[in-house]
Amino acid sequence: MATKVLLVGESWVSAATHYKGFDQFGSVTFHLGAEPLVAALDGSEFELTYMPSHEAAEKFPFTREALDDYRAIIISDIGANTLLLPQAVWMHGRTVPNRLKLIRDWADAGGGLVMVGGYLTFQGIDGRARWRRTPVEDALPVTCLPYDDRIEAPEGFRAEICGAADHPILVGLGSEWPALLGANEVMARERDDVQVLARLPIEQGGHPLLVTGRYGGGRSVAWTSDIGPHWLPEDFVRWSGYATLWRNVLTWVTSAV
Repeated sequence: MATKVLLVGESWVSAATHYKGFDQFGSVTFHLGAEPLVAALDGSEFELTYMPSHEAAEKFPFTREALDDYRAIIISDIGANTLLLPQAVWMHGRTVPNRLKLIRDWADAGGGLVMVGGYLTFQGIDGRARWRRTPVEDALPVTCLPYDDRIEAPEGFRAEICGAADHPILVGLGSEWPALLGANEVMARERDDVQVLARLPIEQGGHPLLVTGRYGGGRSVAWTSDIGPHWLPEDFVRWSGYATLWRNVLTWVTSAV
């Protein structure tokens, strides 16, 4: 039986104005950012439901029963406000279940939670992602900073492996990973169950890159770089270890006892 995984986020809309002498016109472009991950999981034991950001406000589950359909939830490049402010709240001033608390309680009961870095994850650009001090942060093996947490590295950095090579997430990956171009700065929790498996090089801050932990009966993973470009360059996406990394992450995070 397939292991069901919900990926929420990883879409955006860009609006541009084009000036050509006296004349101008506008254009709008819709983008999907998780296509590399979708391809990496194709044919695996994981059945991925991809819920883009613009759908999440209304379609992300409002009940624990609906969340229980999934063994893992991946939150990637989407701010907390999208789940806190559905139309019933934002437009009509009605009460609804707090879905950040639902995610935390679902993880506590045995769910596998993954947060992936980006401009609107962890604390994000200008601090706008706002996952700090939320119930979801409670379930993560890291804590968010109170301000813009982006680490932009146009020169690139290569992951420094900290965990044992036989850790289930690191198996088959080796020690030489392709370069990355950025990440979110976070703080690993100081608990016995929390393990930093990979980090930025010490000369580039030594910040956590891949962190695992437990929350109640569940497991959680923080990957502080991206799923795809720009922080995750095409060379990383084309690397044979890309698919192995994500399949290993999902296998580990859904294997809580």
